[in-house]
Amino acid sequence: MTMTRRSVFRFVAGAPALAAGFGGLVRAQEAAKSGDRRKGLKLAARSKLVMVGDSITDAGRARPVGEGRGDAIGKGYVMMVAALLGAVYPDQWIRIVNQGISGNTVRDLKARWQTDVLDLSPDWVSIMIGANDVWRQFDSPRQTETHVLLEEYEKTLEELVLATLPQVKGMVLITPFYLEPNRADAMRATMDRYGAAVRRLAEKHRTLFVDSQAPLDEVLKTYYPASLNWDLVHPGHIASMVLARAIVDAIGFDWTR
Repeated sequence: MTMTRRSVFRFVAGAPALAAGFGGLVRAQEAAKSGDRRKGLKLAARSKLVMVGDSITDAGRARPVGEGRGDAIGKGYVMMVAALLGAVYPDQWIRIVNQGISGNTVRDLKARWQTDVLDLSPDWVSIMIGANDVWRQFDSPRQTETHVLLEEYEKTLEELVLATLPQVKGMVLITPFYLEPNRADAMRATMDRYGAAVRRLAEKHRTLFVDSQAPLDEVLKTYYPASLNWDLVHPGHIASMVLARAIVDAIGFDWTR
């Protein structure tokens, strides 16, 4: 093919864009391949995941161990995590155990950690704690002995992480949350500081991390807070599913499986 001077000029002028486009395609393909390598449930088949926390985790689970049929696993986000994994990954036989106890603070977790968590020989452990650590500062301001201030909270949570990591395959640290979209609200602002402590620990010890507040904030752009629950602390079924979705996303859940 014979090219005129003008056609040569147009070809040369367009070459950088063509090269950039081709390079972008190659990079996209490489990223896709890299992404494919990262896909997959992080929990191996027949893993046992013990989920521990306060009433948000508890949700009416059985005692002494929250595992089994019916409501044994509770009626909250833990049940929804178990249902999603059981429905989409039935061949993996993943066990979910609910060890939440209503009213617990991180102090209470520390007191029962050996018997209620480590003695169950989990492969994975998730922790969501902090609602009561913060709430008692606001609903019981005179009872300062019940307050777990930020320094103690972070220190104690780190002790639990350090005691657990050598004995498990992985951990999931989940921030506490408050169903209040106004970040200037005193309790919301305090809860955010506790959530930031969870993030610091997750980054420091390289655990999986779930920012529970972020997806709830998205939902709160539509819902009036009290419609998710009047006390702004305990999630109803919609907020519980938001939590469950965030947690399974963190452990590599494939929604297209």
